[in-house]
This record gives sequence, structure tokens and C-alpha cells, in this order.
Amino acid sequence: MAYDEIMRWFARWDELAVKGDVEQMADMALFPINTVTDGSATSWDRARFIEEMGAQLGGDVQMESVRTPHFINDNLAFVITDGTINGMTVRYGDLLVKVGGEWKFQTMVQGGWA
Repeated sequence: MAYDEIMRWFARWDELAVKGDVEQMADMALFPINTVTDGSATSWDRARFIEEMGAQLGGDVQMESVRTPHFINDNLAFVITDGTINGMTVRYGDLLVKVGGEWKFQTMVQGGWA
């Protein structure tokens, strides 16, 4: 059941990302969120998330993803994504936290940003 919830959550997330609807994506997050890359970790509030993600999304985005959730317990899942975004190969991880029965995005981890 939790696996299906995570897959539905990401289907919605991807739909919003392709549309560039960062406001609704922000509604799916648990702020502050953590962003982690090589040698760097920062926290973003909602405004920074909208600014940063808004600069990356929208336009002609093509995404294909294979996601593998790793459940820490019933309320925490770390999801590894292997995919392509506009032909570029990507691998990243997201921590999702279940809050009030809903999954929320809390941490994103990807190498190569620093």
C-alpha cells in the first residue's frame, strides 16, 4: 500500500514539474526542506523553493523516471530516482515524510550541483 502511495505521489509531482507549477509542488513539501549535494547542504523555505525550482522547470520538459523507494518505517521513505530529464541522465534521492496521513517532500540529494 505505501509503495503505491509513493508512486502516486511522484506521478503527481512529475505532472506538476512538467507544467512548471512550483506553487502546487511547494504544497507537497514539508518546509524547511534540505538540499544536499557534493560538499554542501542548505535549507530552503517555501519562497526559495519556488524561486529555485521555478528557474529550473516549465517549458518543454521531458522526463522519464524509475523510482525505488526504501522504507525506513511507515512514515519515512527515501526514494532513489534514476531517469532522464530532457535527455540528460540523472540520479537523485528524495526523503518523504508522512505527515497527517499525507506524504511530504522534505530532502533532496543529488551529486554534481557544487
